[in-house]
Amino acid sequence: MSEITIRPALASDAPLLLELIRGLAEYERLAHEVVATEAQLAAELGAAQPVVHALIAELEGSPVGFALYFFSFSTFLGRQGLYLEDLYVRPQARSHGIGRALLAELARRAAERSCGRLEWSVLDWNVDAQRFYTDLGARPMADWTVWRLDRAGIESLGYDGKS
Repeated sequence: MSEITIRPALASDAPLLLELIRGLAEYERLAHEVVATEAQLAAELGAAQPVVHALIAELEGSPVGFALYFFSFSTFLGRQGLYLEDLYVRPQARSHGIGRALLAELARRAAERSCGRLEWSVLDWNVDAQRFYTDLGARPMADWTVWRLDRAGIESLGYDGKS
């Protein structure tokens, strides 16, 4: 049995985390959208009160994946939720239980904080991920669609970030 270790990412892990983020972006065909920098990631992870957290997965001591998450709030439940922003395991390390180990650690952290939910989004075409999550007991939220304002949309509503 392979040894899997899940540990919190530190600010010093920013170069590794950015490398893994780029791997995820390539897999999702979105590499052109990655503008994050090591300095930004280090600042966020090293903040006194970080709004983002990350886990690094290691297989036999070698980093092979990550999960990046933050805490949200459900008005209906009246409690926090844990939102998984990204989960990625390098292709050569898949089928070793790393994704499951990352999700189990996230579930442990959610339970520790009495979260009412653990949620994430999955690309429509990523049927392998959908199958994996279904096998874990997760279910898609069929009646919900993710909406987004990008930076230009935010600015069009009157905020330019300078005031």
